[in-house]
Amino acid sequence: MFIEKIVFGMAGLRILSAAIEFTAAMLMLKFGRVETAFKINALLALIGPTILLTVTSLGLVGLAGRISPGGMGLIILGVALIFVGINRI
Repeated sequence: MFIEKIVFGMAGLRILSAAIEFTAAMLMLKFGRVETAFKINALLALIGPTILLTVTSLGLVGLAGRISPGGMGLIILGVALIFVGINRI
């Protein structure tokens, strides 16, 4: 079975993200203090959006030659709206 390099990269980044999240959860349980868990969670807040942007960028690169410029514009607009919505929370 052939897996495109872009798909492999996207999945790999998501696996890395899951491993980081799992490790953070285990560290929270190990330390058992709210203050420490809060600090770990703050670090995850930096990692999550970075992974999202990277995976989305890889996906856009993979789609670049396959969809129309208008379709690409709509996808980019959708991603931008996600971040606008998140910032308003």
